[in-house]
Amino acid sequence: MKILVGCFKVINQSYYNNSIPAFLETHQDQTLGKLADSHHFSSLEDTQINAWKEQIRNLKEQLKNVRAGEIFFEFSIPRMGKRVDVVLLIEGIVFVIEYKTGARIYHRDGIDQVVDYALDLKNFHLGSHNKYIVPILVCTNATFISNRLYWYEDKVSKPLLSNGTNLSDLIFRALSDMPQENRIGNFEGYSWAESGYKPTPTIVEAAQALYQGHSVEEISRSDAGAENLTLTTDCIYHIIAHSKQHRRKSICFVTGVPGAGKTLAGLNISTRRTEDTEEHAVFLSGNGPLVKVLKEALARDEVALTKARGEKIYKNEALQKVAAFIQNIHHFRDEGLKSEAAPVENIVVFDEAQRAWNRSHAKKFMVQKRGATEFDISEPEFLISLMDRKQDWCTIICLIGGGQEINTGEAGLSEWFDALNKRFRHWDIYHSCEVSNRNYSWGQNLVSKLSGLNATKEEALHLAVSLRSYRAENLSKFVGAVIDGNAMNAKNVYPSLEKYHLVLTRDIKKAREWLREKSRGTERFGLLASSGGIRLKPEGIHIKSSIEPEVWFLNGRKDVRSSYYLEEVATEFDIQGLELDWTAVCWDADFRRVKDKWSLHAFKGTKWQNINDPYKRVYLANAYRVLLTRARQGMVIFVPKGDERDYTRPPSFYDETYEFLKYCGISEI
Repeated sequence: MKILVGCFKVINQSYYNNSIPAFLETHQDQTLGKLADSHHFSSLEDTQINAWKEQIRNLKEQLKNVRAGEIFFEFSIPRMGKRVDVVLLIEGIVFVIEYKTGARIYHRDGIDQVVDYALDLKNFHLGSHNKYIVPILVCTNATFISNRLYWYEDKVSKPLLSNGTNLSDLIFRALSDMPQENRIGNFEGYSWAESGYKPTPTIVEAAQALYQGHSVEEISRSDAGAENLTLTTDCIYHIIAHSKQHRRKSICFVTGVPGAGKTLAGLNISTRRTEDTEEHAVFLSGNGPLVKVLKEALARDEVALTKARGEKIYKNEALQKVAAFIQNIHHFRDEGLKSEAAPVENIVVFDEAQRAWNRSHAKKFMVQKRGATEFDISEPEFLISLMDRKQDWCTIICLIGGGQEINTGEAGLSEWFDALNKRFRHWDIYHSCEVSNRNYSWGQNLVSKLSGLNATKEEALHLAVSLRSYRAENLSKFVGAVIDGNAMNAKNVYPSLEKYHLVLTRDIKKAREWLREKSRGTERFGLLASSGGIRLKPEGIHIKSSIEPEVWFLNGRKDVRSSYYLEEVATEFDIQGLELDWTAVCWDADFRRVKDKWSLHAFKGTKWQNINDPYKRVYLANAYRVLLTRARQGMVIFVPKGDERDYTRPPSFYDETYEFLKYCGISEI
């Protein structure tokens, strides 16, 4: 809602908004007073006041020849939880300006920051989708630098650098450079600001926002995919309320395509329900890297936010606090072995529940690694039995990813249903309409396993639209066709990926260069490869060298261990459940085309061996499915040329794979 106060238009998105002519006529103290009044913190530091004074002074000088347009101070960038210093709307161009008052050097961090703001507006702010956007970093004490104006294909320019004295020149150069046919005149600032914001945060960004108290509606898109997510969440809340009211024990099976928001839904439930002391909730995952990355990100965030409030918290304290709602599922299981007591939680979210172990693998692990003398049940059966100890009520939410089982002993959905049939027929079961889909059923008749049980089908428990990539909602369909070996289907889906950057190369150097060229700001990129890609080593890709997930995913460009350096490679075990903006998927001969079919192999000792075990074949196919669905904005697939002198990687092991991918529609670089 717009509120008029004197000559000021106050909107939620900014601290101050006005027409540029009105801003120029307004006394500095009035503008400064409005900014101070809109500041949300109880104390306003002198450094911030002085920064605003410098910005106002500089803009009054540099904009004196601008006859029309809108100006915003401290414009909100919701997905990032930050505010850009100044936004100008002039003749169809959005100028995003970040000031570094007193700065003598144009640091990379500042450049990345203003580029991130510009890209966030371009990608997620509806009013900016079709606009030209110019990011400008102003370092007031830096030396003058000559700029070259360059537009990317998405109408965002390369960042311009200014010390403030040439800001007017940069603005008018951009205006004159824009093609005449694209000049749309000045547009109404309020309508632009209020046009809507539809972010698709990474799972790390989502976890941070939810942990800080934001709702899932605030941080997700408002289109059909996000509506589906809201319906799923509401359905689960209803089941929880019904279980609590009627003192029932219930289990929900939530299915979804890769990137549809299953983990986001689970995190939302665990963070919201921890606020209710009668409904203790915890988010559990057997995905070790995911848990490490999320806990580390939230702990770092907690330390930074606490510091911003003028308080102090140690990293270990922050990690302990985070552990109250996100844990490794194996720790939860081991605690249940130590005691006969019921868990304190009434609500448990099992992420990637299809990866829970079958009976033989669970027994082997518990005897060899945990020293258990009696353990002869599957992991799903044991986990349900832990919650069955509750005397009043409980709800288990199982998040199931289709085609995501990637490791030996991972049971899929059938073990959960078998356990319910065997010991827990008194439980209420709620499942999506997709449990009979072959991606979840492994060819078994799962519906028949529910016969005679108190099972209810809920359509809202399936998430059908990928939210991972705002550029490629059909990426999972394309990848599914590739993994199925159906080139014609893949070719038919490919045109729907027009906004997604997908290319092929046989040169790893080109792949690295492509990633660096495509990435802007702090967009994260990295190398991915199958854990079976042993013979990528001659290409400088060592899958045996383990990464530190929290470092690889979270640390900056200056850390050689981070994904940015393109030296360390993540496998399907590291990347599952997480995502990057740009990836290079390195394709080895473990999953190769031979006579128009996929041929699956494992490298043992000094040679490749055929994989005949049906479960291991599924695991390997799913490994590539995971790798090919991790990039939010674009991906380059690297297929080596091979070497005639090396019998472990002759060209014939790779050529047909490359030609198949080309036939699917992927272009070469």
